Amino acid sequence: MPPPNPADADADPASQSPTVPRPLWGVHPDVIKLGLVSFLTDLSSEMIFSVFAIFFTTVAGASAALLGLVEGLADLSASSLNYFAGWLSDRSGKRKAFALAGYGFSTLAKIILLVSSSVTGLTVFRVIERLGKGFRGPPRDAWLAAVADPSSRGYAFGVHKALDKSGAVLGPLVAYGLLRWLGEATSTYQLLFAVAMVPAVLSIVALSLVKDQAAPARQRDNLFASWHSLSPAFKRYLLSAGVFSLAYFSFSFLMLRAHSVGFAVTDIVLLYALFNVACVVAAPLMGRLSDRIGRPRMVLLGYALYASMSVGFALASTQWHIVVLFVLYGVFYAVDEAQNKAFIADLEHERRATAMGLYNFVTGMLYLPASLVAGALWLWQPAVAFWLAAGLAMVAGALFLRAQRGHAACT
Repeated sequence: MPPPNPADADADPASQSPTVPRPLWGVHPDVIKLGLVSFLTDLSSEMIFSVFAIFFTTVAGASAALLGLVEGLADLSASSLNYFAGWLSDRSGKRKAFALAGYGFSTLAKIILLVSSSVTGLTVFRVIERLGKGFRGPPRDAWLAAVADPSSRGYAFGVHKALDKSGAVLGPLVAYGLLRWLGEATSTYQLLFAVAMVPAVLSIVALSLVKDQAAPARQRDNLFASWHSLSPAFKRYLLSAGVFSLAYFSFSFLMLRAHSVGFAVTDIVLLYALFNVACVVAAPLMGRLSDRIGRPRMVLLGYALYASMSVGFALASTQWHIVVLFVLYGVFYAVDEAQNKAFIADLEHERRATAMGLYNFVTGMLYLPASLVAGALWLWQPAVAFWLAAGLAMVAGALFLRAQRGHAACT
């Protein structure tokens, strides 16, 4: 990877070092290191989340509507600290300290599963664990953007997402193996939750060994006034992203949809692993495509993929339909989770953590009503929830396209 050009307005001060580390897999080594941390964390989390919806509704005895509420609250929890964490990271210039705090908080929250399997305990765990995710996300993503070469930023975010989701592939497989070996008893789930603690702790150790990439401190930045410092292009994007978030209900409903078509609990775990495999394979490829055709087209592609997938779930009637749709969802996820962040990094050069935090905060706030509506519609007619999601995704795409045309006309 060539050294960043000092004249490049997009180059980060933190990346303008006289010596540039040798690339690994075509990216800065720190991208791989941060990816390893995410791998270990996802290995732990997805062992739990791959069975959480079924455990919550069948073992703990909660309803689908309550699941929708809990998932919405979890998404709300994950986004509640994003803006604050991003602003705090930009204000102090620190990335590693806040990322460590977020990963550590999520690890501590998992202890709840070792002492309680009640609906209340599971709800508290799901909400508190996501607080850690919300706090670590913006500092880590700004850290990634700082070490990535601007010309291959999409690929760098794609590689990180592939490593992240590799843990999500292995996690459900470990859960599947334990369930097949020991049966779907409460004691098996408790053992699974205990095993999940091991990679969670290792992720903290791994992150502590990565060298921080500090950014210039902005001590005078005000939390509530930071909005005015963000670019108009980012603010326009936030509108379409907000509309799309209303369509983006919990993944748990896709798992319930698979169950309604005839998949057993253990098979649903394999479907979850398939989704993650599709994401792992697609993420670097979508990153390369993003660097080639531009981030705006990738955002539109993500909206189109989600709308198509939602229509598919509304019409699905056989198990092979569900299998194809889980693969399609994995491709969409690779675009949405990695390239949207790369797009924000392109738009915001100075306050990336703040912008990413605000994006996560706004979209996460809208996940709660989205999941509540999905839960209510599910009780009435599940297909209607998917049709609504498809329609909202198309509206978001139209708003984004209009904003991009307006931006092109102004420039």
